[in-house]
Amino acid sequence: MDVAALICDQRVVAVLRGPRDAAEAVDALVGAGLSIVEITLDSPDALAQIEVVAARGDVTILAGTVRTPEQVDEAVAAGAAGVVCPAFAGAVAARAHHHGLPVIPGALTPTEIEGAWRAGAAMVKLFPARLGGPEYVADVLKPLADVRLLCTGGVTVENAADYLAAGAAAVGVSFRDAETAADDAARLLAAIASA
Repeated sequence: MDVAALICDQRVVAVLRGPRDAAEAVDALVGAGLSIVEITLDSPDALAQIEVVAARGDVTILAGTVRTPEQVDEAVAAGAAGVVCPAFAGAVAARAHHHGLPVIPGALTPTEIEGAWRAGAAMVKLFPARLGGPEYVADVLKPLADVRLLCTGGVTVENAADYLAAGAAAVGVSFRDAETAADDAARLLAAIASA
C-alpha cells in the first residue's frame, strides 16, 4: 500500500485531535466519503484509538504529532500505516524508514521542505500553512514542483480548495467530533469537487 499515493488520490487527511470518540467520528467520516484519518498522539488514549480504527480495515490510519523514535515504535505496534510529524527530526525519519513506514515530516521554509524531501519523506507537511496561505504554497512549489505538500494548520472546510488549487497535493483538515464530522466532510468534498 502506497500511503502517499492514497493521500494524493483522496486529497484530504481528516485530522482528529482529542476526539471524544474516535470510532464514532471515523464512522461519520467514512460515511461521508473520507477514508484517510490521522489521530494525533497528543490525544487522550491515542494509541488505543489508532488500534481500534486500524482494525476496521476500511481506513488508512496515520499517527500524528509523532516526535520521537519511541513514538514511531508505538504507532507501528498500534497499526498505523504512516506517521505525521510537526517538524523534521532525522531520528524519527530513520526509525520510520526502519519499519518501512512512510513519514510525513513538518516543514515551513523552502530550506526545511527541501531537507525533509531529500531525507526520504513520503510527503512534506507544510505547517502551519495559515502563515503563508495558498499564495505561499504556489510560490514554494515553483522551484520545488516535485515535492508533494500536505498543507495543515489553518486549513479549513472553507479554504481547503484554495490550497489544492495552489498546488498542494493534499490538505489536512481537523474534525472534532461525530456530530459535525459528517456534514463538514460532505461540504469539504463538495468544495474540492467543484474547485
